[in-house]
Amino acid sequence: MKNVLLFLPQGFEAYEASVFTDVMGWSREVGAAPVDMVTTALRPEITCTWNLIVRPEADFASIDSKDFDALAIPGGFESAGFYEDVYDERFLDLIREFDRGRKPIAAVCVGALPVGKSGVLKGRKATTYDLPDGSRRTELASFGVMVRDERLVVDGNIITSTGPETGLDVAFTLLEMLTGKENVAAVRHEMRFG
Repeated sequence: MKNVLLFLPQGFEAYEASVFTDVMGWSREVGAAPVDMVTTALRPEITCTWNLIVRPEADFASIDSKDFDALAIPGGFESAGFYEDVYDERFLDLIREFDRGRKPIAAVCVGALPVGKSGVLKGRKATTYDLPDGSRRTELASFGVMVRDERLVVDGNIITSTGPETGLDVAFTLLEMLTGKENVAAVRHEMRFG
């Protein structure tokens, strides 16, 4: 069974995290290739962008990247404290560990920014949120990233996207990287996506 680590920063968007929990959960329940998921955070309790309060399953200090096959990162809002956690050096180090192992890293919306800040996207292609003024894409480019005006970009082991609308596509792309096209087709069918 594959294991995905879902990092939950302060101020994350609940929808952008739920795409991962639902797609991996459905794969575990009805797919041919089950995938387990564990949530972690730098805090014992996190408040989402829209005030939902969440408690992660595993303490961040106990996480060993060797126990996981992929890392998932939802986006969030600066005004809700998102960048306090995703730009923490402990999390940036974890991103670097996953990349060194060539393990998939899936980021929705501004979840791409800590991936860029960690340095693992330098000279590689990625995308991030482009509204209202493109400042997040400018920030991503400042990390040496070749920013693309595409809704979803895959460069090797890293998946990035432009916003909440792309979340399910990111989760299905991650599931495909971990388990293959046939399993994704089965899960999509059971979830009534096709």
